[in-house]
Amino acid sequence: MSDSAPRRIWLCADDYGISPGVNRAIRDLIARGRLNATSAMVVAPALGRDEVAALQDVVTERNALGHRCAIGLHVTLTAPFRPLTMHFRPADGGMFLALPTMLQRGFVRRLDREIIQSEIAAQFAAFRDLFGHAPHFADGHQHAQLFPVVRDAFLGATATHAPDAWVRQGGRNRPLLKRLNSPKALLLDALSRQFRKRAARANLSFNSAFAGAYDFLRKPDFAVLMQQFLQGLPDDGLVMCHPGFVDETLESLDPLTTQREHEYDFLAGERFPPLLAANKVTLG
Repeated sequence: MSDSAPRRIWLCADDYGISPGVNRAIRDLIARGRLNATSAMVVAPALGRDEVAALQDVVTERNALGHRCAIGLHVTLTAPFRPLTMHFRPADGGMFLALPTMLQRGFVRRLDREIIQSEIAAQFAAFRDLFGHAPHFADGHQHAQLFPVVRDAFLGATATHAPDAWVRQGGRNRPLLKRLNSPKALLLDALSRQFRKRAARANLSFNSAFAGAYDFLRKPDFAVLMQQFLQGLPDDGLVMCHPGFVDETLESLDPLTTQREHEYDFLAGERFPPLLAANKVTLG
């Protein structure tokens, strides 16, 4: 690839299915050519067959124009969502454990790989039932696919149920000094090193680099963040995003609400395409 040729990246909207408002925003951005991937939560309340059909329609239209858009499985293993498998453990009141507890139990190896792998397999099966095909890729809600123990279950289930899918890793080849101000990025880098090794052993491909993690509670300027995400991102790198419109369903399930609308506004607006061009990247 010449120095002047644009690098093709993935811009993936997470959480399709979490609420009607999020679904509508994601479909609109795909139709505008502002996204080329989204991952669906089969355990979420807004992933009925009508919402799936609406997503497939807009993706089919983009594909017909030569702009491929991938649909993946957003494996979900944390509260407030509930498992599909009847005997999933550990659980809290019928729900998955909260993110901090799940991560902690992974580090001390107090998770059962077989039980987790069975749940992930059930989510793959639900995706195939809804969409009529295996997911093009697989990732994890709140990066749970990277956690110790969970990663082996996740990779094992993917290799069995979607062997042609690629998987999301959360590391980025950036100088250490540029990551020290982001503890979340440092943790994702550390977890992803082992994840990439295990994915390679399972003959699963993965994105070359990752960006998109930030402190949602600080409500930073998403335009500034996107510039940072794109800078130096290599070919086949991935930027995670969470656009959406706030509705009652979203408010009942997730603390990330109004920031989703800020993300949508920037991605749908006039400043985004020039930013892609200035960084010599394309979603095409």
